[in-house]
Amino acid sequence: MMEWMDWMALLGGLSLFLYGMDVMGKEIERVVGTKMKQRLEGLAGNRGVVVGIGITAMIQSSSAVTVMVVGLVNAGMLSLKQSVGIIMGSNIGTTITAQLMASKASAIAPLIAFIGVVFLMFVKRQRGKDLGDLLVGVGILFIGMDMMCGAMIPLRESQLFLQMMTTYNSPFQGIVAGTLFTAIIQSSSASVGILQTLVTNGGISCARGVYVLFGQNIGTCITPLLASIGANKNAKRITVVHFLFNVIGTGMFTLLCMFTPLIEMVSALTPNRPAAMIANMHTIFNVVTTLLLLPYRDTLVSVAKYLLPEAGDASSD
Repeated sequence: MMEWMDWMALLGGLSLFLYGMDVMGKEIERVVGTKMKQRLEGLAGNRGVVVGIGITAMIQSSSAVTVMVVGLVNAGMLSLKQSVGIIMGSNIGTTITAQLMASKASAIAPLIAFIGVVFLMFVKRQRGKDLGDLLVGVGILFIGMDMMCGAMIPLRESQLFLQMMTTYNSPFQGIVAGTLFTAIIQSSSASVGILQTLVTNGGISCARGVYVLFGQNIGTCITPLLASIGANKNAKRITVVHFLFNVIGTGMFTLLCMFTPLIEMVSALTPNRPAAMIANMHTIFNVVTTLLLLPYRDTLVSVAKYLLPEAGDASSD
């Protein structure tokens, strides 16, 4: 059973993880933020997917990219149709964090942070200091993940926790748990990282964890939804498209996992590496859902317009 020191370590690790992501994302956005916004403007079709992947891979927050897109749509700088591809691409880009968490990069996290501090202290040029900030953020992120992993080890001995995490009666309950948890902490990257820690430490099996993972994709929709409050109709519609994308993807993959050996197939790609299995499923989920739904982006837009019909605002497609 976790002692109070374990809980402190868990909270501290989560804090460092979120802070590291924030530092890393803000630093990259500060350096190339203006260029990102310029490239987002005027995009259409499949190019938007590529840009969405690239930007989200850099700043590691699909929510931040989606919020940016909501703002550009609200300002009339992006049309509703143009923004759909970027939203889909952002879902793929955010899976990079999970892949990094599954790698061995955390073993050199202290060295990465140390190099960043050296840059900050001894390099005079601003570009060097910017690189130092970025490296410190990356190092802190991995150090926080390691702290969380260590803090959760005692949970393997907690019968109450194991019962709570492994005895839900249906995949739907796992999806709801993932949705609520991600909506509360407002970071799919952090919630997926915590799920990877749980499966690594035996707190939950991969077979059950995948349904929590699918719910986490839905939970990430809450941030852009909040950002669209007070925005125009098209800005609200893009949050509906984002929600539909993740709900449809969750429905498809839930059925695949229930009635096909998909979980076993993905697990076989990285045997004895449960965190990598979760990362791979996360990537497969978003890539496949994008490939399947991108040809139907106009249909998604039409559904969003149906759900949020015109009310006198003249906004473009």
